[in-house]
Amino acid sequence: MATIDVPEQVSVLADAEALRKACKGWGTDEKAIISVLGHRNAVQRKQIRLAYEDLYQEDLIKRLESELSGDFEKAVYRWILDPADRDAVLANVAIKKLSPDHHVIVEISCTRSPEEHLAVRRAYQARFKHSLEEDVAAHTKGDTRKACHRKLLQPPYSIDITTSNRGGQSDSGGLRSSRHRKEVKGCRSLVPEMLSDDQLLVALVSAFRYDGEEINTRVANSEAKILHEAVKDKEFNHEEIIRILSTRSKMQLMATFNRYRDDHGTTITKNLEGDSGDEFLKTLRTTIRCLNDPKKYFEKVLRNSIRRVGTDEDALTRVIVTRAEKDLKDIKELYYKRNSVPLDQAVAKDTAGDYKALLLTLLGKED
Repeated sequence: MATIDVPEQVSVLADAEALRKACKGWGTDEKAIISVLGHRNAVQRKQIRLAYEDLYQEDLIKRLESELSGDFEKAVYRWILDPADRDAVLANVAIKKLSPDHHVIVEISCTRSPEEHLAVRRAYQARFKHSLEEDVAAHTKGDTRKACHRKLLQPPYSIDITTSNRGGQSDSGGLRSSRHRKEVKGCRSLVPEMLSDDQLLVALVSAFRYDGEEINTRVANSEAKILHEAVKDKEFNHEEIIRILSTRSKMQLMATFNRYRDDHGTTITKNLEGDSGDEFLKTLRTTIRCLNDPKKYFEKVLRNSIRRVGTDEDALTRVIVTRAEKDLKDIKELYYKRNSVPLDQAVAKDTAGDYKALLLTLLGKED
């Protein structure tokens, strides 16, 4: 359930005028901005933007950006955008970082409905003149792919690569030959099946899943076995794992994960715990958590953003802003159950000023 408190009737013209007044003069009236925007849903916020532009021939978002600053400005900016456009911006920021935030791409790909995700991809293309898939593929190569290959080449595994050419002769090089066989001594997997971070992420952002309730128990049983074999052999980046996670409906995946737990006495994410520096493994765990129980996942993101040394304002803002109109009330209840502290209280303790006031408003609790 949503946390924002929205009046039954609003006047978008009056709201536009109130925001204009809040931005005029020497000082900005941040409280007035919060009192209006913090109590309007996505449809109303869009109508206010249109009314403001019609009245004053000025872009409201640009005006607010020029008036505000810091974490407060970032939170207001993300809140006032249409949800699909906001996700497009979040994805682009995550992709363009020096070390891309893969978990943000996974969140957007795996916690939105198929129609919402499709809207994000359209919004991304309209705003950035590239497809989301294109930018994910272009900006998640490099270190993560090399790390994946380095791990494969680490002892105790030794690589014996033979390449057969048309003349029947053997060549110890030629990794790019059109006809080759690669064997990994001490490891059952074949090198071509070892996929990398960018391939998992591209598969996720390209997905358009079935969104119904129907499940196939036989498929769930079969794919739970496939996942267990891959995890047991530590073939975390096996192509079958990527196929299952990027094509199956969420209900089907939940049935598969439940079968995995029932058959092996533990969850798949527990079996995936390992090297904290393995980027692919972290992305894989995030993917499964987002698909299986997004509320539990977001509760953990909030907990980590507050408990760390120095608040992670970016993560805190992202979760509150993107979930306030969806399921933030349920996430708040889960947070209290797990931490014995109300989320409102935790946020109030770790934030300050207008930024704090806006977050508390979106959480449904005034400062």
